[in-house]
Amino acid sequence: MKLRHLWALAACLLLATRVARADEGMWMLGNLDKDTRRTMKELGLQLTARQLYDPHGPSLKDAVVSFGGFCSGVVVSDSGLVLTNHHCGLESVQEHSTVEHDYLRNGFVARNRSEELPNPGLFVRFLIKQENVTRRVLRAVKPGMDEHERALAVDSVCRLIADETMAEDTTLLGVVDSYYSGNEYWLSVYRDYNDVRLVFAPPSSVGKFGWEKDNWEWPRHTGDFCVFRIYAGKDNRPAGYSPDNVPYCPRYVAPVSLDGYREGDFCMTLGYPGYTGRYLSSFGIEEQMHTQNQAQIDVRSVKQDLWKQAMEHDDTLRIKYASKYDESSNYWKNSIGVNRAIERLHVLDGKRALEERLKQWIRQTPEERKKLLHLFTDLELSYKNRRKPARAQAYFIETFLNGPELVQQALSILNFDFEGEREMVEKGLRDIARKYADMDVELDKKVFVAMLQTYRDKVEPDFLPDFYRTIDTLYAGNFQTYADTLYARTELATPRGLKRFLERDTTYNFFYDPAIDVCLDLITTALVINMRMKEPSANIERGERRLTDALRRFRRQKGTYPDANSTMRLSFGTVCGYRPADGVEYRYYTTTEGIFEKVKDNPGNPDFSVQPELLDLLASRDFGRYADEKKDMKVCFLSNNDITGGNSGSAMFNGKGELLGLAFDGNWEAISSDVRYEPRLQRCIGVDVRYILFIIEKYGKASHLIRELHLEQ
Repeated sequence: MKLRHLWALAACLLLATRVARADEGMWMLGNLDKDTRRTMKELGLQLTARQLYDPHGPSLKDAVVSFGGFCSGVVVSDSGLVLTNHHCGLESVQEHSTVEHDYLRNGFVARNRSEELPNPGLFVRFLIKQENVTRRVLRAVKPGMDEHERALAVDSVCRLIADETMAEDTTLLGVVDSYYSGNEYWLSVYRDYNDVRLVFAPPSSVGKFGWEKDNWEWPRHTGDFCVFRIYAGKDNRPAGYSPDNVPYCPRYVAPVSLDGYREGDFCMTLGYPGYTGRYLSSFGIEEQMHTQNQAQIDVRSVKQDLWKQAMEHDDTLRIKYASKYDESSNYWKNSIGVNRAIERLHVLDGKRALEERLKQWIRQTPEERKKLLHLFTDLELSYKNRRKPARAQAYFIETFLNGPELVQQALSILNFDFEGEREMVEKGLRDIARKYADMDVELDKKVFVAMLQTYRDKVEPDFLPDFYRTIDTLYAGNFQTYADTLYARTELATPRGLKRFLERDTTYNFFYDPAIDVCLDLITTALVINMRMKEPSANIERGERRLTDALRRFRRQKGTYPDANSTMRLSFGTVCGYRPADGVEYRYYTTTEGIFEKVKDNPGNPDFSVQPELLDLLASRDFGRYADEKKDMKVCFLSNNDITGGNSGSAMFNGKGELLGLAFDGNWEAISSDVRYEPRLQRCIGVDVRYILFIIEKYGKASHLIRELHLEQ
C-alpha cells in the first residue's frame, strides 16, 4: 500500500474514533477535573477553563442564563437579546395572544423597542460564582441524628449561608444545593433580572412544527426558538418593570457562528438541566416507573384528550390552553418513552449488575462491610413499605394538584399568604388572576368529572378523600351530578369569590364555599399519605445517600459528576448521527427539504400545517449567508451531549465558544437517560442558529435584530 493511502486510512480511522466518542456527564464548570479538561481538549475545545468559567471576570458562563427557572437561554447581543426555545417562551406568547392578535399561530415581531412586550413574573438568572461549602454544612450534622434532625440542621446552615450572600449585596441571591444525594453542598450566587420582554416569536408552524407527533423524535424540522430582551435600571442593575428601564449590557456576549458544523466536530452544551437520577438504586428506578411515570401516563392522557377536543373546535380555547397542553403533553410522552426505554434497554438489569459488583466489593472490603453490610436489604424493605402510599401520592398529585383548575385555584387562595411582603402579595394575586383568565369553567368541569373517576379506578380505598363518601351517599355515585352542583354553587370558579373575600363581603363565608370543602378533604388525604410515607421515605433518603457515597468510593479511579439539580452544567461530545436499529441509520442534520416532505405526508394535520408564504420562501432557496456549503438550509442537528429537562434553550457551542444552535429535545430511543446514559444511542437535538437567523431576517423581516448580533464567519 502506498504511503499516501496509509495516511488516508489513518485519517479515516482517527475521524471514525472522534465521531464515535461520547462523553457522559453534566459537569460543574467550576469543578472540572484534569481528566475531563484533557478529554475536552482532545475532542476540539480551544478555550481554557478560565475562559469557560471565571468568577472574577467575563467568561462564557456569563452569556448563559436560567430562563424563568424552568429553561435555559443565551445572551447574543450587547443590548441584552436572549435566545431560548419557543416552547420555553410559549406561555409568554400565549399570554399576549388573542383571537384578533394570534401570536401563537402567526408569530410576533417587535419592530422597535417600544413594541417589545413585558412579561410580569418572568426572570432570567445569571450565575456569578459557585463555592464548595460542604465542610461548613456537614459540621452541623452530629452522630446519632435521625433524618429529620439532620435535615433541620443542614437547612439551617444553608439558609444562613444564603442570607450572608444577600447581606453583602441585595441584588444577589445565594442558593445552597445538595449534590451527590446530600454528600456535598455548593453555594451558587446568582443575580436575577425581572424585566424580560418578548421581542420575536416565530409562528407555531415553525416553533412547534410536528407538535406532539414529532416530540422526542428524530428526524426533526422544528424551529424551536424565541427571542427576548433583558432590561435593567439605568445603572445596569436589576429593576422591576418600568418604561424608563434600558436594555441590559451583559458581561459577556456569545458570538454566533455561521460556519456550521461537520460530523465529528466538538460540541458542548451549557445550560440548567433539571433532574437526573444516575446514582438512584434499582429499587428507586422501579418505583419511579410504577408511580410518577405511570400516573402521568394514565391521568394526563385523559385530561389532554378533553383539552385537545375543545381546542380543535374553539380558537379562544386553543389560545387559553396552548401552553398548558404543551407542558402537560411533553412530560406525558416523556413518561411513556422512559418506561419503554428502561425495559427495551434493560436498564434495570444493568443497574442490578452494578449493584451486585458493589455488594461484592463491600463484602471484600472490611471497612465498607462494617458500614454497609445491610445497605441493600434495608433499601429494598424501605421501598416495599413505601410502595402503596407512593403510588397513591403520584396519582393524587396528577389527578387533583395537576388536574382541575378549580381545585388548583381554590388551593392557591386557601394557602395564600395575604400578610406577606406587598410585592409578593401583588405578584401572587396577578398569577391567580392570570390563571382565571386562561380557565374555561365548562371544560374544567369535564376534566374534574374525568379525574374523579380516574383516581377512584387507580388507588386503594384507604386513600380516597372524604368527598367520595358524599358522592356515593348524596349523589348515588354520580360524578357528573356532583360536579354540576359543585361548579354551580362555588364562587371560586371565577374571580368573583376571590374579589368578595378580599373586599370582606360579609354575605360570603369563604370557608363554607364548596370548593374549599373539597380542598380541605384533599389536604386531609395528603396528610394521611404523607404520614404513611414518612418513615420509609426517611430510610430511603439515608440509604440512597449512603449508596451514592459508596458508588463514588467504588469508582475512585473514574471522575464522577453529580446528578443534575437545576444548576448550571456543561456537557460535551461531538456532532454525530446514530443507528437506532438494525438497518436504520440517521444522519446528523436535517434540511428544509424535510419540511416539504412532512407537509405532503400529513395532509390536513394541523401539526404539520405551514403558512403558504413560508413554504414559498423556503422553496425559493433564498438562504443567503445562512446556507451551508451545499447551498442548503440546515434546520436541526444532533450531538451526543448529555442533556435532560431544563436544558431546553441551552446554548450549543463549538470548540471556540461560538454559538451553533439551541438544544431543545432528546431522542426517543434513549429517553431513559435520566437514569442511565446510553453512549451509542443518546442524542441531543438542536435547532441550527442559521435557521433561527434566517427566519428572523427573511420571514420576520427583522433585520434590526440581526444587526445586534456578534456574527462570526
